[in-house]
Amino acid sequence: MTASSAPPASPAAPASPADLLRRLCDTTAARLAGAELRERVAQVRAGLDAPLRVAVAGAVSSGKSTLVNALLGLPVAPVDAGECTFVVTQYEYGPDDGLITIELTDGTTARSRLLPGHRLPADLGVDTARIRRLRVSLDLPSLRTVTIVDTPGMNTVTAVNERAARSMLFGSGEEDDRAQAMIYVLRYVQKFDDTTLAEFRGLTGACGLSCVNTLAVLGQIDRRGDEEDPWPTARRLAAGGYADLRTSVFDVVPVIGLLAETARARPLDAEEFAALSALAGLDPDDLEDYLLDLEDFRTAPDLPVPAGVRHRLVERLHRYGIRTAVDALRRGEAADPSTLTAWLLQRSGYASAGRAATGSVAAGIAHFARRADQLKALDALTRLRRIARTPALGSDRATLDALAAQLDENRPIAAALAGLRIFAAAEALGRGTLVLGEEMAGELLRLARHDDPAEQLGLPAGAPPEEIAAAATAASTRWRALAMMNEGRTAGHRARDVLTVLEDLVIAALDAQAGSGAGAGGRSGGGTPLPPVRVDAAAVETLRACPVVPADDRRALELLLTGTELAVQLGAPPGSPHAELAGYAAALGARFRVLTHRPLTLRQRRAAERICDAYEDIWARHQGA
Repeated sequence: MTASSAPPASPAAPASPADLLRRLCDTTAARLAGAELRERVAQVRAGLDAPLRVAVAGAVSSGKSTLVNALLGLPVAPVDAGECTFVVTQYEYGPDDGLITIELTDGTTARSRLLPGHRLPADLGVDTARIRRLRVSLDLPSLRTVTIVDTPGMNTVTAVNERAARSMLFGSGEEDDRAQAMIYVLRYVQKFDDTTLAEFRGLTGACGLSCVNTLAVLGQIDRRGDEEDPWPTARRLAAGGYADLRTSVFDVVPVIGLLAETARARPLDAEEFAALSALAGLDPDDLEDYLLDLEDFRTAPDLPVPAGVRHRLVERLHRYGIRTAVDALRRGEAADPSTLTAWLLQRSGYASAGRAATGSVAAGIAHFARRADQLKALDALTRLRRIARTPALGSDRATLDALAAQLDENRPIAAALAGLRIFAAAEALGRGTLVLGEEMAGELLRLARHDDPAEQLGLPAGAPPEEIAAAATAASTRWRALAMMNEGRTAGHRARDVLTVLEDLVIAALDAQAGSGAGAGGRSGGGTPLPPVRVDAAAVETLRACPVVPADDRRALELLLTGTELAVQLGAPPGSPHAELAGYAAALGARFRVLTHRPLTLRQRRAAERICDAYEDIWARHQGA
């Protein structure tokens, strides 16, 4: 579509949610007199510019610290019981690689350094009871966008209240400890029982987390059962776990954390490769007999590998890792330590094949990284609303009231936080304030999990624009009805959030279809003009007089009222193909549907709905012509 044939110009692209909230923080802080309130707002502002904080939590001995090492690609987190396993440890980007800042409960700090090989020291020189948290600086590019927070293991996932849960997971109940996403490592079990599910939902709810920013990981999947290949059962369990937890987690993924840690943080050396090669030369049945009891494998005097190396292989690979490494060597699929290490990473399940959006730890981290700004904005929005409820007097009370008003559901700034709409709706689903049937719950969760429009709508990847537009339009009908039935309530706000996202998908798909000439044989100007449609002139004039309607939209209303043919009414070139006119109508309908999210009088809202109906009727008549 050329510039001369474009529909009426839309307003300038809105600022990102993070930018809008930065401006609001700056304005609010400048008006506050109280130093404590200014500091709290400043913390929110700083959080928008900082890396996303991802906490790794889990039960004792679930493989949590092993997974942290795999995420970092360094063997820094201690996996054995020691004083460092009982404190919160934050791994953050810093040019002074290996610096440990020990934050104490009395507000003071101490310094230490990692041991050679990037390992935390066993003794920090400070009583553990006095430590609030450790901050470890690592010169890793990945930590420029994501900070990893390793939390103490828990015997249960029960959280009595929000502050207790935050203290248990993040070091204290203070706002600067707030994690914006979480990876929770669950012990591998044969079946999720109701108690575990209820406890997990309680924990995520108390910590302000939901299905948009929580990943559940099934660790140590090679340690249960006697199956030679644990993956089929593990994948079935993960799929079942997601079905049970889908309103609380973005995904449930299985992983062999020990193999992931070995491959990413402690690659095999030449001695270990030689030992595995020697084991590959043994009779398969004989080796299997030794591996049935790992103590026998470590101590047997007649194996062609020194006992110390065998002990190290068990520690780094365990039974399944040794088996799969030996099998790869026997089949000639690994010629050196590097290729064998890559093979082990693949068998760990840490990363998905290709660039899958779900199904692995790496995919979950990529999901968090892609949506980091949105997740930080969502967190900031929650924190600012909490600050706005703080007791205050005088001018500060007026400033906090103004802040609360700016963040109200019906104010423009809330409506402009478009990137957060699906997140807010998904959170409402998890908390029970948005009650949906199976079909619509599935629609919402697909929109939250995926970035590709086809996958968001449950279509095969690469589906053509016309199918995407049709699917989004069908879903829009359901969500519009839900929004109307719950007008003025939380469920209605969240339904309109989803409706707006679906309408954006329709517009994008129709634009893509028009740009490719699909279904219309390209542009064919000079065709027979289509007659104008009749519109409600009173509704048009009501909206044209409304101060919240942008100038470009008032111009579109003028064309709709005065155009002498349909193309002119839509701002399209005369003789445009039917399918392209449908695209113009859909885009304009979506633009005016946004007005219904803004604070309007009842008369203005009804006028906006009539205009939307007119545009959508044009789309329905011409989109298949």
